[in-house]
Amino acid sequence: MSDLEQYYRILELEPGATLDEVNQAYKDLVFVWHPDRIPKDNLRLQQKAQDKLKAINEAREKLRSLKTKPQTTLNSPPPEAQKPFQTTQQPPKKSSDLSGKDYSRANLSNKDLSGRNLSYANLSGANLSDTFMHKVNLRGANLSEANLFRANLLLADLREANLRAANLIGADLSGADLRGADLTGARIRSGERLLVKLIGTNLAGAIMPDGAIYQ
Repeated sequence: MSDLEQYYRILELEPGATLDEVNQAYKDLVFVWHPDRIPKDNLRLQQKAQDKLKAINEAREKLRSLKTKPQTTLNSPPPEAQKPFQTTQQPPKKSSDLSGKDYSRANLSNKDLSGRNLSYANLSGANLSDTFMHKVNLRGANLSEANLFRANLLLADLREANLRAANLIGADLSGADLRGADLTGARIRSGERLLVKLIGTNLAGAIMPDGAIYQ
């Protein structure tokens, strides 16, 4: 894989993406990987976030430099780079389809499931503590009684998901879509203190832990 192709991959872009797309991808990934969004006591994820940000910054600078050269168009890579791109079109591993799979009671702690399609999967009672799942598709998934302690669910799709009696203490659900999800009995507090990050989370129509429907 050429360096140029690697820069596109780091930013999760297709070869030939425009400068605007490069800049937007950079902003999205910085939002996801900023160390402030990772639990301070999780040194492994903190280091991973720092490494990701370093790679993201380098990729953006290299692509911006390329695309601002006078003879370089915004819609296509240089001619010498086109052939390698055309020969490596296989989707990245993280996009594999795991929809409907049975992972009940499975130990998936500390796994990286970001971007995976786990829609309608059975994850009841699974251990997902400290698992990284940004942009994961969990629509309609069964997560009842699952342990999501400190799980990173940034921008996750959790529409109509079953989260009954799940442990969400320390989980980051910032930007996640929880429309129609069932959180009856889910653990999100310690006393009166809310211990789940819900910045920008869409909770329209969700059943909250106390049984009330979120308006």
